[in-house]
Amino acid sequence: MRIRTLTLVLLAAMLAACGRQAVRASEKEFLADQIMIFDDDPHHASTNEHVRTNREGAAGGQGAGGGGCGCN
Repeated sequence: MRIRTLTLVLLAAMLAACGRQAVRASEKEFLADQIMIFDDDPHHASTNEHVRTNREGAAGGQGAGGGGCGCN
C-alpha cells in the first residue's frame, strides 16, 4: 500500500512537471537571447566551414533556401 501511494505521488509530480502551456509572445524575447547561439565566434565558425568545404568537397547545409515564397 505504501509503495503504491509513493508511486502515485511520484507519477503525479512527474506529470505536473510537464509544461503544457504555450510560450506567450511577451516571453519569447528571453528565448531569443544572444547566449542561446551555439557558435559564439562567427569568424571561427566561418573558418571551420571553409576548411570543411575544401577538405570534403561539400558545401552548404547551414541555412534555409532562397526565395521569398518559402518553396525552396
